[in-house]
Amino acid sequence: MAAPPKKLLDQVREAIRIKHYSYRTEESYVYWIRRYILFHNKRHPREMGKAEMEAFLSHLAVEEQVAASTQNQALSALLFLYRYVLNQPFEEPLDALRAKRSRYLPRMCNYLMK
Repeated sequence: MAAPPKKLLDQVREAIRIKHYSYRTEESYVYWIRRYILFHNKRHPREMGKAEMEAFLSHLAVEEQVAASTQNQALSALLFLYRYVLNQPFEEPLDALRAKRSRYLPRMCNYLMK
């Protein structure tokens, strides 16, 4: 009797561990992939593609107003999913609205600039 196929997020965890990524990276990537799936009403990522990824990333930037680094983290998680778990790497660039980078420098940078 064949074992049932692994769930998608378990496959993601396994791929991350094979690549020796940190546990915090694993938690973060699983979180963003779960959010992506829920954003698209629990559709399997294999059924989705570039347009759905752009819609999710644009949603993060516009409606949720996340920081640019947060949006980049979500993008990295999704690229990992498609490249290493689903074996469907994206060749063309994504055209999502990007979160704005902060215009402010940390205090230490201001001190060093004087």
